[in-house]
Amino acid sequence: MDFKNGAELLELCRKHRCSISDVMKQRECELGETSLDTLQTKMERILEIMRESSTAPIKSPRKSIGGLIGGEARMLNEHRTSGKSICGNVISRAITYACAVLEVNTSMGLIVAAPTAGSSGIVPGVILALRDEYHISDSRLIDALFNAGAIGYLAMRNATVAGAVGGCQAEVGVAAAMAASAATELMGGDPEQCLSAASSVLMNMLGLVCDPIGGLVECPCQGRNAAGAAIAITAAEMALSGIRQIIPFDEMLAAMYAVGKKLPSELRETALGGCAATPTGCAFACGGCGQ
Repeated sequence: MDFKNGAELLELCRKHRCSISDVMKQRECELGETSLDTLQTKMERILEIMRESSTAPIKSPRKSIGGLIGGEARMLNEHRTSGKSICGNVISRAITYACAVLEVNTSMGLIVAAPTAGSSGIVPGVILALRDEYHISDSRLIDALFNAGAIGYLAMRNATVAGAVGGCQAEVGVAAAMAASAATELMGGDPEQCLSAASSVLMNMLGLVCDPIGGLVECPCQGRNAAGAAIAITAAEMALSGIRQIIPFDEMLAAMYAVGKKLPSELRETALGGCAATPTGCAFACGGCGQ
């Protein structure tokens, strides 16, 4: 059940008439020489960490070490519960949870890098928002995480998830692609629709630079996690409606990787360009935030 690219993954799904999550489970069991029960136990722990990191800052806001973020998740939650949200429950919850995870990450709390710490809010934000809205069981959420894992594995095998190599399109972009595919399967989509959603995300986040203010994974990282969650849900919605992405996932992944390698070093996690190089960004990096 091993696969090296999206095309091979889809072929396995067709051949065995199963979901992406089923293929990924079998692959991990075979290559890791472990039992499905052991895998399930590990994934249950991952889900537990995601759940805690996405909700704790709503109750108790956490200031980041660099002082650039902290309290945003509670503010978003209060806005949603006030009845003034313009996003609807799913997106509102998703961006709230995504921001919460970044608060935990930047205050040295426990998170799941999915696929990186800087993009760790997107996958939990999306799947937990869908859980809340549609009362989805933990067992189905775990399946969604296996689905997301398949997309992340392909990105790491055939491209990159590192901002220093491919820009933020490689971190937030891949995380959002993972979340979009997972959400699509979670809501009844087939494997082709899952990869279509993932491809759509990569297309719409193509060229996104990595420009952390002061070199800290705080700002604009937190806002990009929120945006990535919203883009993932949008891509899943389009795929589930029957809209097909005309560029296959494998080609879109290769395009993302090629674009990332062409980005100048200033736009690949060095904090020398983009947001980090603005006068205000430089001022914050020099202690202008007053922290």
